[in-house]
Amino acid sequence: MSKIIGSVSTSHIPAIGGAIAKGLQQEPYWKPFFDAFPPARDWLHAAKPDVAVVVYNDHGLNFFLDKMPTFAIGAAGLYTSEDEGWGIPTVPPVQGAPDLSWAIIEQAVADEFDVTTCQEMLVDHACTVPLQLMWPAGWEGIRIVPIAINTVQHPLPSARRCLAFGRSIGQAIRAFSQDLNVVVLSTGGLSHQLEGERAGFLNPEFDDLCLNALINKPELLTRYSSHEIVELAGSQGAEILNWIVGRGILGGAAREVVRNYHIPISNTAAALQVLEPA
Repeated sequence: MSKIIGSVSTSHIPAIGGAIAKGLQQEPYWKPFFDAFPPARDWLHAAKPDVAVVVYNDHGLNFFLDKMPTFAIGAAGLYTSEDEGWGIPTVPPVQGAPDLSWAIIEQAVADEFDVTTCQEMLVDHACTVPLQLMWPAGWEGIRIVPIAINTVQHPLPSARRCLAFGRSIGQAIRAFSQDLNVVVLSTGGLSHQLEGERAGFLNPEFDDLCLNALINKPELLTRYSSHEIVELAGSQGAEILNWIVGRGILGGAAREVVRNYHIPISNTAAALQVLEPA
């Protein structure tokens, strides 16, 4: 049986990848953000995961507005990235865990979630930047199951639906026949809006509410509709749905190991939260 050892939730801003490529981690603009990661990496090193289930949202590399699945699950043996135009160097491919992917897909469908199954799948910065943050020396030996959530094109899945989807995934992982240590890596947000009259919008109060609720009261976030989340967190702040899915996967009671919150990074409220089972 597999074990979910904890979850890491972090921002995935493409500018982070640029800062890593340029070695800017100790520059004053970036230092408060990057300084939070050594304790998270220490926790990850001690936890020794075999697989990372990465919950993120695609930015047009794999899906675009003409074909935008609500939930998509990768079932490939290898995942590659390509140049997205952000100036981020292309990173090495990441090994997949197709047996676990199929177990998750089968459980999700049994629980009446209509998922898009991807036996070929590109992964963009929302997946690769967090991998770089958590495994800066390289991720050899780590396999991933990428799970893409629509946080881009309305109608978005509700927070309630996302929490239930995560719980279905968590059930599949715990029932999986292989003895694997699985970490959940949820990426995106927090509050930010990159366009329109509210460009540059941030909401630290709502972000703090989300971070506190995600520890042991994720149901509190399900009272907000998708439109209310956009109003409170900005249009791109809907990426909190990824974190809600991740919290559903972790399940049960949790305790917070690491938290960091820093604004602004590329007009985004950047955050890091590590949770483990209580």
